[in-house]
Amino acid sequence: MLDRPRRRPRDLLAGAFAKYHAEGVVTEVEEVTATMRHIRFVADEPIGLPYTPGQHVRVQINDPFSLYGLLRPVETLRTYSIWDYSPARRAIDLRVHLYEGDGIGVRWAREARVGDPLTFWGPQGDFVTRAAPYHLFVGEETASVAFGPMIRGLTPGQPVYGVLESEDAGDEPPCPGGLHRVYRRGASPVSSRVLLDALAALDLPDEPGAAYLAGEARTCQSARDHLVRDRGWPRTSIKVKPFWTPDKRGLH
Repeated sequence: MLDRPRRRPRDLLAGAFAKYHAEGVVTEVEEVTATMRHIRFVADEPIGLPYTPGQHVRVQINDPFSLYGLLRPVETLRTYSIWDYSPARRAIDLRVHLYEGDGIGVRWAREARVGDPLTFWGPQGDFVTRAAPYHLFVGEETASVAFGPMIRGLTPGQPVYGVLESEDAGDEPPCPGGLHRVYRRGASPVSSRVLLDALAALDLPDEPGAAYLAGEARTCQSARDHLVRDRGWPRTSIKVKPFWTPDKRGLH
């Protein structure tokens, strides 16, 4: 039997993810609000995978194929919803929430500068809209980045309902769709009563539509429970995408 060279873990991982991988450079950085940055990067070559509004890319902060990356895989990639994608320009726009903390993702977003090289993976993900009589969006600042392109991608005239929470009016992230805006004003965004009370008070059609719940994990769970328990929605009509929760890194 002929001896065959054994493939290293790095080679196996690279082969498995090669179709998602691309290189690029940061071309634009600007402030959206005091707690959100807009970062545009352009890929060196055409991006091979198709894109559906609501999908995300994974930005490489540390090399996942290095020894450090193999030992600490959660400290290598961070996931960000795509705000806009222009295939003609090979450009992907992100809007990153600058939460209080010192994680690798928020450090990258704070320090990103025009000209920085960037490695990313995607687009990918299934948090996208589906056919429905109407669409319901519920979340806070972090959810707005996914909600924006999802709403823009709907057929004109499709009914849209929802609630979008932020700290205050001055920190309100841009988002289309005419969602009802509510403000925490110092209250916790974790298991947010502000957002849940606003959802409970929202006037919706009698029949279920399609719901998209995103943002803090515990708030998403409570919002889903309200729709199922109090409004009689089937779970299959609800998509949940927890982007973060306290003390857990890399959640998306």
